[in-house]
Amino acid sequence: MLKHQILTLTLLISAGFLVTACSKKAEAPAQAESTAAAVEAPAPVSSAAAEEDQELAKKRKAMEFALAEDAIKNDPNGQWAVSAKASTTYASDVNDTARGYHPFRATGVPDTQSYGDADTSWATKESDTGLEWIELEYAKPVNATEIKIRQNFNPGAIISVDLYDETGSAHNIWKGPDASQYKPSTISWLNIPFEKTAFKTQRVKITLATNAVSGWNEIDAVQLIGE
Repeated sequence: MLKHQILTLTLLISAGFLVTACSKKAEAPAQAESTAAAVEAPAPVSSAAAEEDQELAKKRKAMEFALAEDAIKNDPNGQWAVSAKASTTYASDVNDTARGYHPFRATGVPDTQSYGDADTSWATKESDTGLEWIELEYAKPVNATEIKIRQNFNPGAIISVDLYDETGSAHNIWKGPDASQYKPSTISWLNIPFEKTAFKTQRVKITLATNAVSGWNEIDAVQLIGE
C-alpha cells in the first residue's frame, strides 16, 4: 500500500514538472518577440535634435544661395547696367533716380537683401495692369551670350527680352511665358543663355505681362554677359 502511494505521488510530481515545462516553452516565443520588438523599434528623435537638423538645413541653404550669388557677381564676362528707363514706375518722382522703385534701382550690382517688396528694386506704377517694360544700358558693347535677371518679388511675369545692336535695331533673344518653377518666397534669377550675337550690344529691353503673376513684379538687377 505504501509503495503504491509513493508511486502515485511520484507520478503526480512528474506530471507537474511536465506541465510547468510546457507552459514555459509556450511563453518563450512571446517573450522572444517582445525582446526583438524592443530591439528593432527606432529610438524617438528628440525635439532638440529635430530643431538642430532644421537649423543646419537652413544654414546650408543660406550658404548655397550666397555662393551662387557671389559667382554671378564676380563673373569676369558680366556687367551691370549703368542707366535705365521704364514704361512706368512706382517712384514718387521720376526725375529723382534716388527714389525707391525708380528704374535706376535696377542698375548696378544686386542690393536687395531678401525676398519681398523692396524700394531698392524697380516696380511699375500699378500692379496687374498688363504690359510693362524696362530698358537698361551698359557701359561696354559686347557680343552677348546670356542675360541674368534678378527678381526679388513675384517672379515669373517676364515674357520677352530684346537686345539692341549698334544701329538701334531690336533683336528678340527670348520669348515667354516663363515656365520656371520658382521656390516660394525666394529671390530668383531668370537666366537666359543664347548663341553669341553677331552684333555688339549694350542695351537690353525686358517686357513683362504684369497680370500674369499677381502683385508687383519687382526687378533688382540685370546682368549682361558677353565679350
